[in-house]
Amino acid sequence: MDKAELKERVRELRAQGLSPKQIARELKVAPSVVAPLVRAVAAEGGTNEGESELVGCWMNVGWSVGLGVDPARGWADEAPDAETGGLVSVLVARKHGWDKVKVTGYLADVYCLGVKNTVGPDVLNERELRRFREFVFGEYQGWQEVPLELAQHLVLGSVEYAKGLGFEPREEFWPVAEQLGTWQGPSAITFGRDGKPFFVQGPDDEGIKVVRILQRTLSDDQFDYVLTDPSPAS
Repeated sequence: MDKAELKERVRELRAQGLSPKQIARELKVAPSVVAPLVRAVAAEGGTNEGESELVGCWMNVGWSVGLGVDPARGWADEAPDAETGGLVSVLVARKHGWDKVKVTGYLADVYCLGVKNTVGPDVLNERELRRFREFVFGEYQGWQEVPLELAQHLVLGSVEYAKGLGFEPREEFWPVAEQLGTWQGPSAITFGRDGKPFFVQGPDDEGIKVVRILQRTLSDDQFDYVLTDPSPAS
């Protein structure tokens, strides 16, 4: 199968709702071969993923803490004083058949790194969706339903912000970004903590590496950081 034929098969399988990993198994190729083809198909509008009917979009309360948000948008945070550490979870569900939904979750570091992790897409029934939603937002003070537009500005906007600092999202982000639908920036959200990059090292972060990337992009007084790794950052 040549590259053009492979791309068409990827297009067909994505239209059927298969995930990139499922497509790789179906076509008996490596996921690294499938991922760029999925991105190319999404960029061409080759699937109707983004046009599937939206069932719901949810975000943890406290999502706006430390951020600047254009008041003209009317996006309300139901707990604007909640402590999130700059980590915001977003869940998007779209119809999949007559009795199922396709659900994708995004974890965004809105102070520095952009999208750190994704979950799904998973095909669930209504009961499973409720349980999954409680699981995703279990570490927060609560969750609220939000407009898809807000999710686009926050998730995709955080990716663009992180790119400007020198960070790219993980490869698995791009195939599931299409679940958010079409978006054109710039974002109506000002990222960073109070407008300034702030990195707090998580358990999976290479803290010293992140700080050194920030030092290449910014001067030391233009960002803040907290490391759990005892090694020096300079």
